Amino acid sequence: MDRNNKNADRWLVSLITDTPREGFELAIQLSQMGVKYTQPSEAIRKRLRPRYAYNADSLIAASQVIAINYQTVAAANDYWL
Repeated sequence: MDRNNKNADRWLVSLITDTPREGFELAIQLSQMGVKYTQPSEAIRKRLRPRYAYNADSLIAASQVIAINYQTVAAANDYWL
């Protein structure tokens, strides 16, 4: 991912979604993109995956990041009221 490429930022146009499910999917995407920005090398991410894929603490931490992002999306959508 090229941080200097302005088109790379176009994937996130808005936090507004039509449904809570779409909001949850956006939260997952936000979380995945955070990992990609933190570790831009796909080869390194693939090499590290086995270390956390079967680690309960790592999986819980990933779920927490998604939950935090979901809170942000939900607030942006006024909790879909």
